[in-house]
Amino acid sequence: MDIPYEAWVLVADGEKFLLLQNEGDREYPNLKVITHEEIENPPTREQGTDRPGRYEDVGVGKSAVEQTDWHWLEKERFVKDLAEKLQNWALHDRFSKLIIVAPPKILGVLRSNLHEKVAERVFGEVDKDLSNHTIDNIERVLVAV
Repeated sequence: MDIPYEAWVLVADGEKFLLLQNEGDREYPNLKVITHEEIENPPTREQGTDRPGRYEDVGVGKSAVEQTDWHWLEKERFVKDLAEKLQNWALHDRFSKLIIVAPPKILGVLRSNLHEKVAERVFGEVDKDLSNHTIDNIERVLVAV
């Protein structure tokens, strides 16, 4: 993948994001950190307060209700907030090209929440989780895609 000069590269996973800008050229990118954010999101078992509810199922007896996945809900909220930040940056013309790197589920949530001004600036997408990788490794993976 060619990464244009000054293009933004967003690396996200639902609990953290890293926003980078290419200060190199297309062939030899040099990604520099613009900003980053991380939230604490403990597993659902540590966030829930009660066991799952039960209801009377006709002819069967009592049935359990599936437990709410608080961990996933927090990831969705984080990604929606990230989409709002991207919208604000796009409306203020902070970037002209954006490459998004995220795991498939997170990429889907982000894509469905992008404002049209952001969506039209998306230059590329990579459905991988690179959020725990070094910047050098992120550069190598993007060049190889």
